[in-house]
Amino acid sequence: QAQLVESGGGLVQGGGSLRLSCAASGRTFSSYAMGWFRQAPGKARDFVAAISWRGGTTVYADSVKGRFTISRDNAKNTLYLQMNSLAPEDTAVYYCAADSMIFRSGLIRSPAAYNYWGQGTQVTVSS
Repeated sequence: QAQLVESGGGLVQGGGSLRLSCAASGRTFSSYAMGWFRQAPGKARDFVAAISWRGGTTVYADSVKGRFTISRDNAKNTLYLQMNSLAPEDTAVYYCAADSMIFRSGLIRSPAAYNYWGQGTQVTVSS
């Protein structure tokens, strides 16, 4: 059974950094774009970043551009999100997800395009 498992969340002071990982098991996701989303309490799940299946193309939400970096290691079947200059408004549960379409040429920001999701990892940024 395919599974995505996030790790690396935690409590960090404002201005600090965290690196999230998303390990895939049960199948390979190397032919699928991958994305990171986040959900704060009482809010909708928001797009954070996405990366193409080959890793050559990335897209970011405006709120994280220049601070976060998405990357992937297809040999390890693992997705990453390096988060720098964290701010309290970045506090949320972070989810990784796999695109539903194999070899998609573009990157999609809508959660509806992703059909495999991890269980989420909590990121809390103190002021």
